[in-house]
Amino acid sequence: MSAEAANAEPTRSGPADIVSGYLSALAIFASLVALAWHPLRLVPFAIVLALVASGMSHRNRRLAFAAVVITAICFFLGMTIAVVTQRPLW
Repeated sequence: MSAEAANAEPTRSGPADIVSGYLSALAIFASLVALAWHPLRLVPFAIVLALVASGMSHRNRRLAFAAVVITAICFFLGMTIAVVTQRPLW
C-alpha cells in the first residue's frame, strides 16, 4: 500500500471532533438567539464556546471558524439592535 492510499482512507472521528462540532453548533445557535434576546447575556458565552471548539479539533475547523465569525457578527448586530431600539443590554 502506498503512502497516498494510506492518506486517502477516511479517518474516524474521535470524541474531540464530535464535541467540537456540537460546541460549534451550540455557539451558532446561542448567538442567533442573542439577536432576539439580551445580547450581553448570551454572546460572550457563545464566543467562549466557539473559541474552545476551534481549539479542540482540526477536523471541524471550518465549522469552528464559521462559529467564531457568526458569533462576532451577532455580537455587533445584537449590540446595534439593542442600542437603536433602546432595549436593555443586560
